Amino acid sequence: MTIPDQAAVQAQIAAFEADLAHAISPRDAQSVRDKYLGRKNSVVASWMQSIAGAPADQKKQIGRYANELKQAIEERWARYAEQAAASARPAGAVDVTLPGRVAPLGHRHPLTVVRDQMEEIFTRMGFAIVEGPEVEDECHCFDALNMPAEHPARDMQDTLYLASPIKGDSGTKDDVRTLLRPHTSAMQIRYMLAHTPPIRIVVPGRVYRRDDLDLTHTPAFSQVEGLVVGEGISLADLKGTLAAFARDMFGPRSRLRFRPSFFPYTEPSAEVDISCWKCDGAGCAMCKKSGWLEILGCGMVHPAVFEAVGYDAERYTGFAWGVGIERVAILRYQVEDIRLFYENDLRFLEQFPY
Repeated sequence: MTIPDQAAVQAQIAAFEADLAHAISPRDAQSVRDKYLGRKNSVVASWMQSIAGAPADQKKQIGRYANELKQAIEERWARYAEQAAASARPAGAVDVTLPGRVAPLGHRHPLTVVRDQMEEIFTRMGFAIVEGPEVEDECHCFDALNMPAEHPARDMQDTLYLASPIKGDSGTKDDVRTLLRPHTSAMQIRYMLAHTPPIRIVVPGRVYRRDDLDLTHTPAFSQVEGLVVGEGISLADLKGTLAAFARDMFGPRSRLRFRPSFFPYTEPSAEVDISCWKCDGAGCAMCKKSGWLEILGCGMVHPAVFEAVGYDAERYTGFAWGVGIERVAILRYQVEDIRLFYENDLRFLEQFPY
Protein backbone atom coordinates (compact mmCIF):
# COMPACT_ATOMS: atom_id res chain seq x y z
CA MET A 1 0.00 0.00 0.00
CA THR A 2 1.23 3.49 -0.86
CA ILE A 3 2.05 5.52 2.20
CA PRO A 4 -0.87 7.94 2.68
CA ASP A 5 -0.26 11.66 2.79
CA GLN A 6 -2.34 14.80 3.15
CA ALA A 7 -3.31 14.73 -0.52
CA ALA A 8 -4.58 11.17 -0.17
CA VAL A 9 -6.66 12.17 2.87
CA GLN A 10 -8.27 15.06 0.98
CA ALA A 11 -8.94 12.84 -2.02
CA GLN A 12 -10.79 10.29 0.13
CA ILE A 13 -12.77 13.03 1.85
CA ALA A 14 -13.78 14.45 -1.54
CA ALA A 15 -14.79 10.97 -2.75
CA PHE A 16 -16.93 10.46 0.39
CA GLU A 17 -18.67 13.81 -0.10
CA ALA A 18 -19.36 13.03 -3.77
CA ASP A 19 -20.81 9.60 -2.98
CA LEU A 20 -22.96 11.07 -0.22
CA ALA A 21 -24.27 13.79 -2.53
CA HIS A 22 -25.50 11.12 -4.96
CA ALA A 23 -27.39 9.19 -2.26
CA ILE A 24 -31.14 9.52 -2.95
CA SER A 25 -32.45 7.65 0.07
CA PRO A 26 -31.47 7.00 3.71
CA ARG A 27 -30.49 3.47 2.71
CA ASP A 28 -28.13 4.77 0.03
CA ALA A 29 -26.54 7.21 2.50
CA GLN A 30 -25.98 4.41 5.02
CA SER A 31 -24.25 2.35 2.35
CA VAL A 32 -21.86 5.26 1.65
CA ARG A 33 -21.13 5.60 5.35
CA ASP A 34 -20.37 1.86 5.65
CA LYS A 35 -18.12 2.04 2.57
CA TYR A 36 -15.83 4.53 4.34
CA LEU A 37 -16.32 3.91 8.08
CA GLY A 38 -17.43 0.27 8.31
CA ARG A 39 -15.56 -2.12 10.57
CA LYS A 40 -14.60 -4.44 7.74
CA ASN A 41 -13.51 -3.76 4.17
CA SER A 42 -14.00 0.02 4.47
CA VAL A 43 -11.55 2.70 3.41
CA VAL A 44 -10.64 3.72 6.97
CA ALA A 45 -10.46 0.07 8.11
CA SER A 46 -8.05 -0.79 5.28
CA TRP A 47 -5.81 2.14 6.27
CA MET A 48 -5.83 0.96 9.92
CA GLN A 49 -5.04 -2.63 8.91
CA SER A 50 -2.08 -1.49 6.84
CA ILE A 51 -0.34 -0.19 9.98
CA ALA A 52 0.55 -3.69 11.19
CA GLY A 53 2.45 -4.56 8.00
CA ALA A 54 4.14 -1.22 7.53
CA PRO A 55 7.82 -0.60 8.38
CA ALA A 56 8.37 0.70 11.91
CA ASP A 57 9.37 4.17 10.74
CA GLN A 58 6.12 4.52 8.73
CA LYS A 59 3.53 3.21 11.23
CA LYS A 60 3.20 6.51 13.05
CA GLN A 61 2.62 8.44 9.82
CA ILE A 62 0.05 5.96 8.50
CA GLY A 63 -1.79 5.97 11.83
CA ARG A 64 -1.90 9.77 11.93
CA TYR A 65 -3.37 10.09 8.45
CA ALA A 66 -5.82 7.22 9.05
CA ASN A 67 -7.14 8.92 12.21
CA GLU A 68 -7.34 12.24 10.40
CA LEU A 69 -9.39 10.62 7.62
CA LYS A 70 -11.68 8.90 10.10
CA GLN A 71 -12.37 12.07 12.06
CA ALA A 72 -13.02 14.12 8.92
CA ILE A 73 -15.49 11.58 7.51
CA GLU A 74 -17.25 11.16 10.89
CA GLU A 75 -17.67 14.96 11.16
CA ARG A 76 -19.15 15.16 7.70
CA TRP A 77 -21.44 12.18 8.37
CA ALA A 78 -22.64 13.76 11.62
CA ARG A 79 -23.54 17.00 9.79
CA TYR A 80 -25.36 15.07 7.06
CA ALA A 81 -27.33 13.01 9.60
CA GLU A 82 -28.30 16.16 11.50
CA GLN A 83 -29.53 17.90 8.35
CA ALA A 84 -31.41 14.80 7.22
CA ALA A 85 -33.16 14.53 10.59
CA ALA A 86 -34.16 18.20 10.49
CA SER A 87 -35.71 17.88 7.03
CA ALA A 88 -37.31 14.47 7.61
CA ARG A 89 -41.12 14.31 7.20
CA PRO A 90 -42.93 13.81 10.52
CA ALA A 91 -44.71 10.52 11.02
CA GLY A 92 -48.13 10.64 9.42
CA ALA A 93 -47.44 13.85 7.50
CA VAL A 94 -48.32 14.24 3.83
CA ASP A 95 -45.46 14.46 1.38
CA VAL A 96 -46.63 17.23 -0.93
CA THR A 97 -43.93 16.39 -3.45
CA LEU A 98 -45.51 13.02 -4.26
CA PRO A 99 -47.88 12.82 -7.23
CA GLY A 100 -51.56 12.84 -6.26
CA ARG A 101 -53.66 9.69 -6.24
CA VAL A 102 -56.32 9.51 -8.91
CA ALA A 103 -59.69 9.13 -7.19
CA PRO A 104 -61.92 6.43 -8.67
CA LEU A 105 -64.87 8.01 -10.45
CA GLY A 106 -68.39 6.68 -10.11
CA HIS A 107 -71.06 6.77 -12.76
CA ARG A 108 -74.80 6.73 -13.11
CA HIS A 109 -76.83 3.69 -12.15
CA PRO A 110 -78.10 1.68 -15.16
CA LEU A 111 -81.71 2.38 -14.16
CA THR A 112 -80.96 6.10 -14.13
CA VAL A 113 -79.40 5.78 -17.58
CA VAL A 114 -82.49 4.00 -18.93
CA ARG A 115 -84.83 6.59 -17.40
CA ASP A 116 -82.81 9.46 -18.89
CA GLN A 117 -82.83 7.78 -22.30
CA MET A 118 -86.59 7.23 -22.17
CA GLU A 119 -87.20 10.84 -21.14
CA GLU A 120 -84.91 12.05 -23.93
CA ILE A 121 -86.81 9.99 -26.53
CA PHE A 122 -90.23 11.25 -25.49
CA THR A 123 -88.97 14.82 -25.10
CA ARG A 124 -87.88 14.76 -28.75
CA MET A 125 -91.42 13.65 -29.59
CA GLY A 126 -92.78 16.77 -27.90
CA PHE A 127 -93.76 15.34 -24.51
CA ALA A 128 -93.37 17.28 -21.26
CA ILE A 129 -91.83 15.55 -18.22
CA VAL A 130 -94.11 15.70 -15.16
CA GLU A 131 -93.51 14.30 -11.67
CA GLY A 132 -95.91 13.86 -8.76
CA PRO A 133 -96.16 12.77 -5.11
CA GLU A 134 -95.45 9.17 -4.13
CA VAL A 135 -98.03 9.33 -1.30
CA GLU A 136 -101.46 9.51 -2.93
CA ASP A 137 -105.14 9.08 -2.12
CA GLU A 138 -107.72 6.65 -3.44
CA CYS A 139 -109.50 9.34 -5.44
CA HIS A 140 -106.54 10.06 -7.74
CA CYS A 141 -105.23 6.49 -7.79
CA PHE A 142 -108.51 4.60 -8.27
CA ASP A 143 -111.79 6.55 -8.32
CA ALA A 144 -110.89 8.99 -11.09
CA LEU A 145 -109.37 6.15 -13.11
CA ASN A 146 -112.69 4.32 -13.34
CA MET A 147 -111.61 1.56 -10.96
CA PRO A 148 -114.65 0.24 -9.03
CA ALA A 149 -114.59 -0.27 -5.28
CA GLU A 150 -114.36 -4.04 -5.69
CA HIS A 151 -111.40 -3.93 -8.07
CA PRO A 152 -108.62 -6.34 -6.95
CA ALA A 153 -105.97 -3.60 -7.16
CA ARG A 154 -107.63 -1.86 -4.19
CA ASP A 155 -107.17 -4.88 -1.92
CA MET A 156 -104.75 -4.76 0.99
CA GLN A 157 -102.99 -7.72 -0.65
CA ASP A 158 -102.01 -5.53 -3.62
CA THR A 159 -101.82 -1.92 -2.43
CA LEU A 160 -99.72 -0.48 0.38
CA TYR A 161 -102.09 1.68 2.46
CA LEU A 162 -100.81 4.11 5.07
CA ALA A 163 -102.12 4.45 8.61
CA SER A 164 -102.96 8.17 8.51
CA PRO A 165 -105.91 9.29 6.35
CA ILE A 166 -106.28 12.79 4.92
CA LYS A 167 -109.26 15.08 4.50
CA GLY A 168 -111.16 14.72 1.24
CA ASP A 169 -110.39 17.21 -1.54
CA SER A 170 -114.07 18.06 -1.78
CA GLY A 171 -113.96 19.86 1.57
CA THR A 172 -116.13 17.33 3.36
CA LYS A 173 -115.27 15.77 6.67
CA ASP A 174 -114.92 12.36 5.08
CA ASP A 175 -111.44 10.94 5.45
CA VAL A 176 -109.67 9.59 2.37
CA ARG A 177 -107.33 6.65 2.72
CA THR A 178 -103.74 7.35 1.75
CA LEU A 179 -101.41 4.91 0.06
CA LEU A 180 -98.10 4.54 -1.68
CA ARG A 181 -99.01 4.99 -5.31
CA PRO A 182 -99.14 1.71 -7.26
CA HIS A 183 -98.76 3.61 -10.57
CA THR A 184 -97.96 7.11 -11.76
CA SER A 185 -101.37 7.41 -13.46
CA ALA A 186 -102.50 9.41 -10.42
CA MET A 187 -100.35 12.28 -11.66
CA GLN A 188 -102.11 12.11 -15.03
CA ILE A 189 -105.36 12.82 -13.19
CA ARG A 190 -103.80 15.71 -11.27
CA TYR A 191 -102.40 17.17 -14.48
CA MET A 192 -105.72 16.95 -16.35
CA LEU A 193 -107.52 18.59 -13.43
CA ALA A 194 -105.14 21.55 -13.67
CA HIS A 195 -104.79 21.83 -17.47
CA THR A 196 -106.95 21.83 -20.57
CA PRO A 197 -106.20 19.87 -23.76
CA PRO A 198 -104.12 19.46 -25.78
CA ILE A 199 -101.94 17.41 -23.38
CA ARG A 200 -98.80 15.44 -24.12
CA ILE A 201 -96.95 14.31 -20.97
CA VAL A 202 -94.88 11.45 -19.59
CA VAL A 203 -94.79 10.79 -15.85
CA PRO A 204 -91.70 8.93 -14.53
CA GLY A 205 -91.39 7.92 -10.90
CA ARG A 206 -91.22 5.30 -8.18
CA VAL A 207 -94.26 3.12 -7.50
CA TYR A 208 -95.03 0.50 -4.84
CA ARG A 209 -96.92 -2.79 -4.79
CA ARG A 210 -97.20 -5.83 -2.55
CA ASP A 211 -94.93 -8.08 -4.61
CA ASP A 212 -92.33 -10.56 -3.42
CA LEU A 213 -88.78 -9.92 -4.56
CA ASP A 214 -87.87 -12.49 -7.21
CA LEU A 215 -86.34 -12.69 -10.69
CA THR A 216 -88.93 -10.40 -12.27
CA HIS A 217 -90.77 -8.65 -9.41
CA THR A 218 -89.93 -6.13 -6.71
CA PRO A 219 -92.16 -4.25 -4.22
CA ALA A 220 -90.67 -0.89 -5.27
CA PHE A 221 -89.88 -0.12 -8.88
CA SER A 222 -90.00 2.71 -11.41
CA GLN A 223 -92.48 3.47 -14.16
CA VAL A 224 -92.85 5.87 -17.04
CA GLU A 225 -96.47 6.49 -17.98
CA GLY A 226 -97.58 8.61 -20.88
CA LEU A 227 -100.74 10.51 -21.73
CA VAL A 228 -101.90 12.25 -24.89
CA VAL A 229 -105.23 14.11 -25.03
CA GLY A 230 -106.61 16.21 -27.83
CA GLU A 231 -109.08 16.33 -30.67
CA GLY A 232 -108.91 13.54 -33.24
CA ILE A 233 -106.42 11.36 -31.34
CA SER A 234 -106.72 7.77 -32.57
CA LEU A 235 -105.40 4.29 -31.91
CA ALA A 236 -103.07 4.76 -34.89
CA ASP A 237 -101.37 7.61 -33.01
CA LEU A 238 -100.83 5.30 -30.04
CA LYS A 239 -99.30 2.54 -32.17
CA GLY A 240 -97.07 4.97 -34.04
CA THR A 241 -95.79 6.56 -30.81
CA LEU A 242 -94.93 3.24 -29.19
CA ALA A 243 -93.37 1.84 -32.38
CA ALA A 244 -91.12 4.91 -32.65
CA PHE A 245 -90.14 4.54 -28.97
CA ALA A 246 -89.29 0.84 -29.40
CA ARG A 247 -87.14 1.43 -32.48
CA ASP A 248 -85.26 4.23 -30.75
CA MET A 249 -84.79 2.31 -27.49
CA PHE A 250 -84.10 -1.21 -28.75
CA GLY A 251 -82.93 -0.73 -32.33
CA PRO A 252 -84.54 -0.51 -35.78
CA ARG A 253 -85.08 -4.29 -35.97
CA SER A 254 -87.42 -4.28 -32.96
CA ARG A 255 -90.95 -5.42 -33.69
CA LEU A 256 -94.09 -4.84 -31.62
CA ARG A 257 -97.17 -6.96 -31.17
CA PHE A 258 -100.44 -5.61 -29.74
CA ARG A 259 -102.71 -8.07 -27.90
CA PRO A 260 -106.22 -7.18 -26.72
CA SER A 261 -106.42 -6.72 -22.95
CA PHE A 262 -108.48 -4.94 -20.29
CA PHE A 263 -107.74 -1.96 -18.05
CA PRO A 264 -110.51 0.00 -16.31
CA TYR A 265 -109.10 3.35 -17.43
CA THR A 266 -108.64 2.57 -21.15
CA GLU A 267 -110.97 1.23 -23.84
CA PRO A 268 -109.90 -0.44 -26.01
CA SER A 269 -106.84 -1.74 -24.11
CA ALA A 270 -103.82 -3.71 -25.24
CA GLU A 271 -100.73 -5.48 -23.98
CA VAL A 272 -97.64 -4.78 -26.07
CA ASP A 273 -94.93 -7.35 -26.71
CA ILE A 274 -91.50 -6.77 -28.22
CA SER A 275 -89.57 -9.32 -30.24
CA CYS A 276 -87.20 -11.33 -28.03
CA TRP A 277 -83.69 -9.89 -27.97
CA LYS A 278 -82.10 -13.27 -27.29
CA CYS A 279 -83.51 -15.25 -30.21
CA ASP A 280 -84.74 -12.39 -32.43
CA GLY A 281 -88.22 -13.91 -32.38
CA ALA A 282 -87.21 -17.48 -33.24
CA GLY A 283 -88.18 -18.84 -29.80
CA CYS A 284 -86.01 -19.62 -26.78
CA ALA A 285 -86.17 -20.24 -23.03
CA MET A 286 -86.16 -16.50 -22.28
CA CYS A 287 -89.37 -15.87 -24.25
CA LYS A 288 -90.81 -19.32 -23.44
CA LYS A 289 -90.53 -20.34 -27.08
CA SER A 290 -92.97 -17.60 -28.13
CA GLY A 291 -90.46 -15.19 -29.67
CA TRP A 292 -92.06 -12.28 -27.77
CA LEU A 293 -91.53 -10.51 -24.44
CA GLU A 294 -94.20 -8.45 -22.69
CA ILE A 295 -93.12 -4.85 -22.25
CA LEU A 296 -96.08 -2.54 -21.47
CA GLY A 297 -99.81 -1.95 -21.31
CA CYS A 298 -101.70 0.76 -23.18
CA GLY A 299 -105.04 1.87 -24.58
CA MET A 300 -107.38 4.70 -25.47
CA VAL A 301 -108.44 6.76 -22.47
CA HIS A 302 -111.84 5.66 -21.15
CA PRO A 303 -114.59 8.31 -21.44
CA ALA A 304 -115.32 7.88 -17.71
CA VAL A 305 -111.82 9.19 -16.94
CA PHE A 306 -112.49 12.31 -18.99
CA GLU A 307 -115.78 12.82 -17.16
CA ALA A 308 -113.96 12.53 -13.79
CA VAL A 309 -111.64 15.43 -14.71
CA GLY A 310 -114.31 17.55 -16.42
CA TYR A 311 -113.31 16.97 -20.06
CA ASP A 312 -115.87 16.68 -22.84
CA ALA A 313 -115.62 13.01 -23.82
CA GLU A 314 -117.51 13.74 -27.05
CA ARG A 315 -114.89 16.28 -28.11
CA TYR A 316 -111.63 14.86 -26.82
CA THR A 317 -109.95 11.51 -27.18
CA GLY A 318 -106.58 10.33 -25.98
CA PHE A 319 -104.31 7.41 -25.27
CA ALA A 320 -102.14 6.32 -22.36
CA TRP A 321 -99.51 3.72 -21.63
CA GLY A 322 -97.31 2.55 -18.79
CA VAL A 323 -93.90 0.86 -18.95
CA GLY A 324 -91.57 -0.28 -16.17
CA ILE A 325 -88.06 1.18 -16.29
CA GLU A 326 -86.64 -2.03 -14.82
CA ARG A 327 -88.46 -4.00 -17.50
CA VAL A 328 -86.86 -1.92 -20.23
CA ALA A 329 -83.42 -2.22 -18.56
CA ILE A 330 -83.77 -6.01 -18.38
CA LEU A 331 -84.55 -6.17 -22.10
CA ARG A 332 -81.99 -3.57 -23.15
CA TYR A 333 -79.04 -4.95 -21.17
CA GLN A 334 -80.05 -8.63 -21.33
CA VAL A 335 -80.24 -9.00 -17.55
CA GLU A 336 -82.17 -12.01 -16.29
CA ASP A 337 -82.53 -11.08 -12.60
CA ILE A 338 -84.12 -7.76 -11.58
CA ARG A 339 -82.56 -8.04 -8.11
CA LEU A 340 -79.12 -7.28 -9.57
CA PHE A 341 -80.17 -3.64 -10.02
CA TYR A 342 -80.71 -3.21 -6.26
CA GLU A 343 -77.96 -5.26 -4.59
CA ASN A 344 -75.22 -2.62 -5.13
CA ASP A 345 -72.76 -5.24 -6.31
CA LEU A 346 -69.96 -3.27 -7.98
CA ARG A 347 -69.01 -6.28 -10.09
CA PHE A 348 -72.39 -5.88 -11.78
CA LEU A 349 -72.71 -2.09 -11.77
CA GLU A 350 -69.22 -1.49 -13.17
CA GLN A 351 -70.32 -3.21 -16.39
CA PHE A 352 -72.31 -0.05 -17.19
CA PRO A 353 -69.65 2.71 -17.56
CA TYR A 354 -71.92 5.70 -18.15
